[in-house]
Amino acid sequence: MVVTTQLVVVLLASWSGRKAGLWGRKPLLLAAFGVLPVRAVLYTLTSNTGALIAIQILDGVAAAIFGVVSVLVIADLTRGTGRFNFTLGAIGTAVGIGASLSQVIAGSIVHHFGSSAGFLFLAAVASAAFGIFYFFMPETRDKLLLNPTP
Repeated sequence: MVVTTQLVVVLLASWSGRKAGLWGRKPLLLAAFGVLPVRAVLYTLTSNTGALIAIQILDGVAAAIFGVVSVLVIADLTRGTGRFNFTLGAIGTAVGIGASLSQVIAGSIVHHFGSSAGFLFLAAVASAAFGIFYFFMPETRDKLLLNPTP
């Protein structure tokens, strides 16, 4: 299953970088955030190995976009400040802490209530992240580049 995700990341990373330059960062990140709850819910609907591997494609889509576009957002936000590496490290640390907490909390839920409950919890968290991002995160790409004057 990990190989499926990584293959999709390899195939989509370059594409997501190009599209982030054309469309802006926010639309792509919203797509990545939107894929996560869908993926989590789909996991609760099947135990078929082939279907589970296919669902991993969605994980690869999200990972490719996050991996490339999050670095572009950090570059946008820190341009000219000399704090790119510090910010990238801080975000990486936050992501690591979030992933660790996710494993502990979802693992506890799975232990007590089953795997479907764990996936639905993760879907709820991902949905909340989507909403927060949608309402509170501005586009970071230079507006002049998004709307060039002819």
